[in-house]
Amino acid sequence: MNKIAARFRAFAEAQRWIWAAAGSFLLWLGMGLVSSRLNLESLVSNSMSAAFLAIAAIGQMYVISCGRGAIDLSIPGVITITAFLSTGIINAQDANILQGVAVSLAAGALVGLANGLIILFLEIPPIIATLATGYVLTSASLIYNEGFRTFNSAPLLVTLTRGRFLGVPFMFLVTGLLALAAFWLMKRTVYGRSLTAVGQNVDAAALSGIRVRRVQLAAYVISGLFSAAMGVLLAARVSGAFLGMGDSYLMETIGAVVIGGTLIFGGRSTVLGTLFGCLFFVIIVTAMQVAGFDAGVQKIVKGVLIILVLVVATEKPVRN
Repeated sequence: MNKIAARFRAFAEAQRWIWAAAGSFLLWLGMGLVSSRLNLESLVSNSMSAAFLAIAAIGQMYVISCGRGAIDLSIPGVITITAFLSTGIINAQDANILQGVAVSLAAGALVGLANGLIILFLEIPPIIATLATGYVLTSASLIYNEGFRTFNSAPLLVTLTRGRFLGVPFMFLVTGLLALAAFWLMKRTVYGRSLTAVGQNVDAAALSGIRVRRVQLAAYVISGLFSAAMGVLLAARVSGAFLGMGDSYLMETIGAVVIGGTLIFGGRSTVLGTLFGCLFFVIIVTAMQVAGFDAGVQKIVKGVLIILVLVVATEKPVRN
């Protein structure tokens, strides 16, 4: 019995996503039994919302993997501004999709680049730098919104974000492909191994020949790209853009990453865990809505949940 317990502990330590996966299943099961609505469609519906959240959360995971408490607070601003950009450029025409997506992704990459340069070369703490960038993006969205008149999406994007094939949402495929790309980059490339080393001990990584600043800069660019991709898809999902549409995804991206098993101090990350963390977070919100909790209570619960996960699951950082 002790051997089985020891093996399970070793497995759970190596595969930290297992807790988020188990928690998601138990939450869905419990919510279904309490509400008498236990069915596969409710799981698919929650997974659909998690698929959107996961895109931005994966980008956040790369930044958190840098270590030393790095967090990208500009994600909501990137989502909102790219939603406006893509909707305006595409103008509900399939022929304009490539142009709209390209401009939006470029904008997200530029924001990530700006974040990285400010943090690494001006030596401003990540939280302060990305928060300031987020304010700039919020102001830009406010200005853009003054003359904004497009409230439709291109048919192809609508199908991609709302449609299904044999009952399976197309968004599952989109998010799955992006997750596979993120996993390959993190686990199968020199860059991914370098990022992990930087998160574990930045000084040791530098002494080993890793170009630390380049690695960290790339993480912020990746976060900007993934946030921009979410902005484009979310705008198609809701048929337009509106001010503050990305605001609710700030705490969710951080919470999903840490609940999924990525260490907040860096050095260990898991794409699969981030996906399950997103599902767990979405089901938690759904359960609170079913229970009739107001928005303020929901935010308190989400904040407390993140703190508890950090207290219980976070390992101490390596001392430099």
